[in-house]
Amino acid sequence: MESIVDTRHCAGCGVVIQVDDPKRPGYVPTGALAKEKIICQRCFRIKHYNEVAQVSMDDDDFVRILNQIGNTKALVVKVVDIFDFNGSWLKGLHRFVGKNPILLVGNKLDLLPKAINANRLVNWMKYEAKQLGLKPVDVVLCSAQKGTGIDRLVEAMSTYRKRQDVFVVGATNVGKSSLINRLLKEYGGGEDELTTSRFPGTTLDMIEIPIDDQTSLFDTPGIINRDQIVHMVDPEDLKLISPDKAINPKVYQLNDKQTLFFGGMARIDFVRGEKQSFVVYASNRISIHRTKLEKADELYQTHLGTDILSPPTGEKAKNLPPLRRVSFKIPPGEKKDIVISGLGWITPGQTGAWVDVHVPVGVSVVLRNSLI
Repeated sequence: MESIVDTRHCAGCGVVIQVDDPKRPGYVPTGALAKEKIICQRCFRIKHYNEVAQVSMDDDDFVRILNQIGNTKALVVKVVDIFDFNGSWLKGLHRFVGKNPILLVGNKLDLLPKAINANRLVNWMKYEAKQLGLKPVDVVLCSAQKGTGIDRLVEAMSTYRKRQDVFVVGATNVGKSSLINRLLKEYGGGEDELTTSRFPGTTLDMIEIPIDDQTSLFDTPGIINRDQIVHMVDPEDLKLISPDKAINPKVYQLNDKQTLFFGGMARIDFVRGEKQSFVVYASNRISIHRTKLEKADELYQTHLGTDILSPPTGEKAKNLPPLRRVSFKIPPGEKKDIVISGLGWITPGQTGAWVDVHVPVGVSVVLRNSLI
């Protein structure tokens, strides 16, 4: 049984501190207990080495924490990663929030091409949210990394919370903690920071931050969307597929019976249609390899994990699940994105196309209205 030490909490991720099991959340060496502010061993390694140790928190833990939201009157701030809008979307959030208003926040605006039209993006998010069963009271675009849109977010939170608590929710790695750290730094929150990193799931328990004498802002643990490809790679490869600056769209003129590989993580087959452009939106670190469809299977079998088809790199390629095929027939005149959860998206031309997408088993692929 774990020894919980005076129910003290980690200043970085909010988890209860314990000294018995290094593999469980909240572990610290006994000598660290003398410090006024304690951060767990996991947060220490994230903060100082940008490394993360795997810890276990089951779905029941998440449900227990999120159920608290529906039992109080509050504003719910739902954060999504604009680059991975579909992959970071929380399904069935209404089951947890009750009748509380939801403010939809699109974070990581800095990852999109600089020519993006902000008003069009807001309208696109409102439409997509409605299609997914959510009608937010408002939509705010921001970048926690750059500080863009923070003033607008503070204004919207003040308007819609009506002197009530605020709960910030989202999938893992949407930047919730980075967003709150930005609020703390710019609006008088002192020196405390939440643990942030590029790795999914760095907040492990509810963290309460006072707004005033009567209300608080709560950062909740990220919910794992298991259909994101980011959960199938190790930390080193995750750095390659997760963009850290504005993506540069890559345009390929394809004839039918040609294939594009996203490293070794996914493959797009242009099965049938007129010659047209395919625009790829993905991390600048991922190499895109073009080949003939008839050679695609052999290329994947012989070069997966090599410089031609990586990530995954080297021996880590053996851990990637087998690929499954998803087919889309896009009618002429429609501008659509083919979205690979956690990896990016492809926008074919508008002359009509039959496209097969190959992704690891378990990864979601969807067709949506074009974002750009």
